[in-house]
Amino acid sequence: MIRSVLAGVLLAASTLLPTQAQAQAVADVSTSAELKAALTAAKPGDTIKLADGTYTGNFKTTVDGTSSAPITLTGSPNAVLQAGGGYGLHLDGASYWNVKGITVTGGQKGIMIDGAAHVTIDGVTVHGLDMEGVHFRNSSTYGVIKNSRIYDTGNDGRGMGEGVYVGSAGGTSDKSDHVQILGNTIGPDVGGEAVDLKEGTTGGLVSGNRFDGRGLTGANYDDSWIDVKGNNYVIENNTGKNTTNNGYETHTQQSGWGCGTVFRGTRPT
Repeated sequence: MIRSVLAGVLLAASTLLPTQAQAQAVADVSTSAELKAALTAAKPGDTIKLADGTYTGNFKTTVDGTSSAPITLTGSPNAVLQAGGGYGLHLDGASYWNVKGITVTGGQKGIMIDGAAHVTIDGVTVHGLDMEGVHFRNSSTYGVIKNSRIYDTGNDGRGMGEGVYVGSAGGTSDKSDHVQILGNTIGPDVGGEAVDLKEGTTGGLVSGNRFDGRGLTGANYDDSWIDVKGNNYVIENNTGKNTTNNGYETHTQQSGWGCGTVFRGTRPT
């Protein structure tokens, strides 16, 4: 009897192992077509690994990972997503993703996170855009951007080239809450604030970043490193240089917003 039970356990284990391996596949990608296919076919736990090279086009995924098995898109800074317009990389309702190491350039906007939770952007380079670099939008919660470099944005000259943009202007329905912006280098030539935290958003953390405001134009009120219009943020241990007006500002764009933010350990360089 013991032998038969043990045999059954071993058989069950042997049938589970292939399923687990399939659930955590690695897709090695070297062309734009392969990348688009991998973004569409990804499953929780998968890793999409980009070879060095230029990937031309606009890249989008709508697939969710899970809290225990996020999906990872990874490559070196020499793996470059090159858009000619639109969004370079769009995570559209795609929660639980990690994006690591790659470069996104060209197009209107760099990395757009729409209606997605728990997206982590780590060690990326974003530059050469008409508008903003990285945008958490449409109630994208618990996002993180860290250890990344953003510069040369807002090239259309309208003051809408923020480095990192959280939420949406013109109302309070976009609850992109608890976003963390950590240890990034933002600027120079960012044609908007390095960080813009919109009304309707709450409870984020901006810590350990380095800002260079060279390139601020004052268009559309882009005259500081950080502009806080949301509530209950912590802004700490950031450094900055070159600004046309102030380093840090808060504003009330909607009644009851622009309140409760804590500033500490910030300094110019």
